[in-house]
Amino acid sequence: MIDTIIFDLDGTLWDSTGCACDIWNRVLDKHKDIDFRMTQNMTEQLMGKTMEQIGEILFPDVSNEVRSNIVNEFGDEEVKYLCENGATLYDGLEETISLLSRNYKLYIVSNCQDGYVPAFLQAHKLGQYFADIEMSGRTGLDKGNNIKLLMERNNIKAAVYVGDTDGDEKAARFAGIPFIYAEYGFGKVVNPDAVITRIVELPTCIKEL
Repeated sequence: MIDTIIFDLDGTLWDSTGCACDIWNRVLDKHKDIDFRMTQNMTEQLMGKTMEQIGEILFPDVSNEVRSNIVNEFGDEEVKYLCENGATLYDGLEETISLLSRNYKLYIVSNCQDGYVPAFLQAHKLGQYFADIEMSGRTGLDKGNNIKLLMERNNIKAAVYVGDTDGDEKAARFAGIPFIYAEYGFGKVVNPDAVITRIVELPTCIKEL
């Protein structure tokens, strides 16, 4: 019987693509040798990837040092912005999280930079609902290994992962736990164990797994 829910963040709990696009362009304005502008569509396509992967996709022709500097500058600016302003929560999120926390332990594992998940929790005052978090930017590990790490650290035996991309699905399979697809997010998946079209459907979905 499932007693633990581990969440992805982007495309599952909130949508930060609007502010991310603006922050990318502010950072890129400082680097005159980079000759493109970020768009909303490009930002959405990057969701679910690690910062290292994003750097390789966006800046394949620059040196590792320059690429790392740009990505790190963006990451720092984004965390600062989100701590103060937050982003767009999906409808019914806090009510759903509050309801779930009565019967399940809740966690977050994301392929984000260090500080990104704490920014989400701080800006929207949701820290009380989550027992632990992990981020690829903190551990240097991919999502599957971070799920395993978090499960070992918290002695979790019966968990489910909720996410919106094929990377989330693969990570859940790697960790050996069921996967619930948040269809309203940014990606497509192959063979989820269950599907939700809104976050408010999650309590019923988990009971039916």
